[in-house]
Amino acid sequence: MPIHGLPASSASLTPAHFDIERAIRPNILALQPYRCARDDYHDGILLDANENSLGHSIVSESQSKDGHDSLSLPLHRYPDPSHPDIKARIASLRGLPGPQNVFLGVGSDEVIDLLQRVCVAPGKEKILITPPTYGMYAVSAQVNDIGVVKVPLELGADHGEGGDKGRFSLRVDEIKKAVDADPSIRLIHLCSPGNPTGTLISLSAIRSVLEYPSFTGIVVVDEAYIDFAGAAEHSAVSLISEFANLVVMQTLSKGFGLAAIRLGIALAQPPLIQVLSNTKAPYNVSTPTATLALTALSPASLALTQTKIQTLCISRTYLLSSLASLADLGVGPAIGGNDANFVVVPILSRSRDGKPDTKRASGVYKALADEKGVVVRYRGSEMGCEGALRITVGSDEENVILLQKMKEVLTIL
Repeated sequence: MPIHGLPASSASLTPAHFDIERAIRPNILALQPYRCARDDYHDGILLDANENSLGHSIVSESQSKDGHDSLSLPLHRYPDPSHPDIKARIASLRGLPGPQNVFLGVGSDEVIDLLQRVCVAPGKEKILITPPTYGMYAVSAQVNDIGVVKVPLELGADHGEGGDKGRFSLRVDEIKKAVDADPSIRLIHLCSPGNPTGTLISLSAIRSVLEYPSFTGIVVVDEAYIDFAGAAEHSAVSLISEFANLVVMQTLSKGFGLAAIRLGIALAQPPLIQVLSNTKAPYNVSTPTATLALTALSPASLALTQTKIQTLCISRTYLLSSLASLADLGVGPAIGGNDANFVVVPILSRSRDGKPDTKRASGVYKALADEKGVVVRYRGSEMGCEGALRITVGSDEENVILLQKMKEVLTIL
């Protein structure tokens, strides 16, 4: 079996008795790796990875106070393995009792992998995901040799967007049926607001899953984009005190504009946090990352973070309105709840039949990136996102350029 990404070669390897395909687990050889936004394009106006287009919010006063000149840090020493000060600030920010409710990982992807490893037996048990959703849940499952059960979100829009019954809402009854039919499901991954859906899952739906007695595993709610969803009351963190079977994942990558430092967060009751802490690598969060994170969580930086989030939410409204003005060129109405720092719009057929055109959408995506220097994300092959482009909300200047270049491309294609 060929190794994905490795060019074929007829050269012989030494020693002769070694065959790498026999040394690697078959499920790893068969793995289709997660393809991130930066695998395809590195330059231009980058509106494809849902980064915070306004950048970080670490202010100069807090820089001088807490100090994070990398070369002045004790880089010859291993970092603090537990980072209680960071955890305390996160707990305070999210209204939790204290550091005992907080786990820190190298990005949310480490948290996903660790949860699957501690909760799901390889080769025997499974996770449940609700497509369209974040691709790393399934990739991590394959790496860990665990099965994946899929219960799609509601794909119809007869009841509007989001909420309990609208498009991209959680089909709670179908999840319960899947759990009843397969007791090997040990972990349920939910994403709220979703990626690529940009839609909040209602807390009532999450509560229904948590309370279902037939499911004795853990529910994981990924809230990477929660800071763009408005009031804190939308967060599943409010349910942690009631449910020991709940983990809420968050990050500093999106709302805080710190994607480069790779700090993921798990919030839960202390027993589960302790299990994760017992299982993680000894020094998983580096000193530079920890120092930047602590400063980003200072009062001055938090105030600036909120200002930038509010600015991006206003820009999201502008972007949606401006994209709607391109309807005559085949930009369909945005789909989903628009609760994140991106929007999802279908590209429609030039025949004006009102149907999404996957081929045209792919062409628009490529032309924008290759000819116009504007990189968005093609999501037309995702369930319920036929012919759709996912567009990160940019700065004011970036949004203007995006709309101009989209108009130019849509006029031709």
